[in-house]
Amino acid sequence: MTYQRVALIGLGLIASSMAHAMRAGGLAGEIVGFAKSAETRAVALDLFCDRVTESAAEAVQGADLVVLCVPVGAMGVIAAEIGPHLKQGAVITDVGSVKQAVVDAVAPHLGPGVHFIPGHPMAGTEYSGPRSGFAALFQNRWWLLTPPEGCDAEALARLRLMIEAMGAKVDTMDVAHHDLVVAVVSHVPHAIAYTMVGVADHMRRVSQSEVIKYSAAGFRDFTRIAASDPVMWRDVFLTNKDAVLDILGRFSEELFTLQRAIRMGDGEYLHAYFTRTREIRRGIIEAGQDTAAPDFGRAVPPAKGG
Repeated sequence: MTYQRVALIGLGLIASSMAHAMRAGGLAGEIVGFAKSAETRAVALDLFCDRVTESAAEAVQGADLVVLCVPVGAMGVIAAEIGPHLKQGAVITDVGSVKQAVVDAVAPHLGPGVHFIPGHPMAGTEYSGPRSGFAALFQNRWWLLTPPEGCDAEALARLRLMIEAMGAKVDTMDVAHHDLVVAVVSHVPHAIAYTMVGVADHMRRVSQSEVIKYSAAGFRDFTRIAASDPVMWRDVFLTNKDAVLDILGRFSEELFTLQRAIRMGDGEYLHAYFTRTREIRRGIIEAGQDTAAPDFGRAVPPAKGG
């Protein structure tokens, strides 16, 4: 057992997956949860929490580990509520995909004697809510931690131990570097997916039924990404806007170069460009972060009538 009592504030995909993983691994003596919705609390109590509370302040009382699993834009309000009720020596972490905004919102509300170690599990699906979690979500996925200068070594080691016991791989980096990296690998790809699906939605010359009926693998993947939690992604773009705008600018420059090559019929450039980008995909597979199975590992539907 890594922590005697764990408090999960916000009970969506990540929190529920953490709870299932902690239960499977015997990592927590008691799992306490809080969510604003009474319905969500009821589902969580039924599926993965030992106890749920009607306030975040009550949930964190006596907790050895507190995990903030709310949208980035709500972190400050929650931190202000729980700050006076945190146990001395407690570890506070979060699962937000932006770190500087979380540090700015949360740190001022935490007194001495608690250990704030911001975190970001690089795992997820397009589904949300307390029913969407599963214990294997973090298997072989990266979980980034951004410990502040002077962070307590024992507290960091203990948190790392629990994350690794849930199946994840842990790396540490500073806050600014984290926000730039995730802008490249997560935030801007989501922005592009939302935009492409929006383009399809606005193509009045092509009916919606045709877009759905004839969608190939590429567009299907865009729609999967674009189905992610709109509240979470609204907050991500608003709170990591500098890094996102930087990478979007670079993307626009690349896109302009690609447009010119297509317009000019520069096949040699296109072949060389696609060869380089193909290596990125191979690197991801070799790193064990995806599968090389046909059709991205999608299950083949059973044949009818046979």
